[in-house]
Amino acid sequence: MTADVLSPHISIHRLLTGWQTDPISLVALGVEVALAVAYLAGTRRLRRKNRGWSPWRTASFLAGMATVVIAVQSGVAAYDDSNFTVHVVQHLLLMNVAPIFFAFSAPITLGLQALARPNQERLLRVLHHPIVAFVTNPIVAAGMVYFTMIGYFLTPFYNFSLEHPLIHDLTHLDFLIAGSLFWFALVGKDPSRWHPSFPAKLGLLATEIPVSAVIGVALSQARTSIAPHFHTVIDTRAGGSILWIFSELTTLVAMGLLLHQWLRFDEREQIRADRRADRALAATEPVTSPPD
Repeated sequence: MTADVLSPHISIHRLLTGWQTDPISLVALGVEVALAVAYLAGTRRLRRKNRGWSPWRTASFLAGMATVVIAVQSGVAAYDDSNFTVHVVQHLLLMNVAPIFFAFSAPITLGLQALARPNQERLLRVLHHPIVAFVTNPIVAAGMVYFTMIGYFLTPFYNFSLEHPLIHDLTHLDFLIAGSLFWFALVGKDPSRWHPSFPAKLGLLATEIPVSAVIGVALSQARTSIAPHFHTVIDTRAGGSILWIFSELTTLVAMGLLLHQWLRFDEREQIRADRRADRALAATEPVTSPPD
């Protein structure tokens, strides 16, 4: 097979017009639209209760959903089984971009505030379920991300997924779920059973650096194609470099966000401490009687 067949050149026209219309893509698009509508309905219900909801959170959720649509329904998906570089970008959007937007949008908090009482109780039962508690453990969530990345890019499973379209589609869902669990645990605004400290979050996030480096080096310096019947060696190396660089940049940006959250948390704690001290001082001051 020629290089034009393996790892075809990227066409801007195809990226803009190559929207996916197969049944699975259309079903997925319907689910994505339904989730966006449900989120907006929740914010509208809060407004009816005269309760505010941050427009930034709403914008974050819509941005996350738009990122998913771009990754799996747009022309980007038209290349996901032929051009490895684009395929890497697709999976990075699903694991490292959309989940961060979702984490900042606090959909669980919105549900708990907007749903009727019976549905609130059902949601709480789900959140307190042992399985949910297990997979939302930050260490488990990180392990899922690392296992997904290593298992997909450094084993024969990658080639296997390209040969089986349904498995390939399921890997998209796996990347999105694993990434969401990871980023919700680290930068999310929703309530959780787990409350790691900011140093613990930064330490856990730092463990992604060597994992991304190992995968990036292995692919960017590969001597053979990751999938010989689909990609060239040059394409494999280019995709590995993008994966390495983008993953490390995402980690650094996330560390900056965590540091910002940490500073704001300390400021709020200092304000609370000052208020407590003022109240304690006022309680100990003697009450002076008015002059006769």
